[in-house]
Amino acid sequence: MAPKQRTSRRQGAAPATAPARLWAPWRQQYLKMSTGSRACIFCFGKLTEVERRKRLVLFENQDAVVMLNRYPYTSGHLMVAPRRHIASPELLDRDERNVISDLVAHSVKVMRPLMNAHGFNLGANLGRSAGAGFADHMHWHVVPRWDGDTNFMTVLASTRVLSQSLEDSFKQLRPVFKTAGAELS
Repeated sequence: MAPKQRTSRRQGAAPATAPARLWAPWRQQYLKMSTGSRACIFCFGKLTEVERRKRLVLFENQDAVVMLNRYPYTSGHLMVAPRRHIASPELLDRDERNVISDLVAHSVKVMRPLMNAHGFNLGANLGRSAGAGFADHMHWHVVPRWDGDTNFMTVLASTRVLSQSLEDSFKQLRPVFKTAGAELS
């Protein structure tokens, strides 16, 4: 029989150091949304300018919508979604695929010089198991990146540091998306 291993703590005693806390009360709204059923953020009718600003919608037409992500990875993190409530790209018709592809390309084109982005992450999370927050309404993420934008906060504290507020991102990007419809094929 092996000897019993000794531990440095008494049974039931608190750890020597308590875990650090990073207070983020703004996340409570998101957590409340995550429980139970919730309305789809991509499904809406005609918006007033006040509603558009509140929802962070930069562009919409009959086929697609472009909006800022309310919980971004970086400043300027956009989502491009079809207006039709569908879960996967193979369900898009040809016109929807073309418009969405054009909007993703337009997003990169305008954000590269406007935000001085050095690169981009583009992608879609299809299904809850793939990390989709709205699994039944597919959308593309357009995430601008900068050389040196990774830092110790993400690695050590699982915390993202954003250099621009959502309101300032909206003010900067809304004008260049107002005319996006004229540039779509």
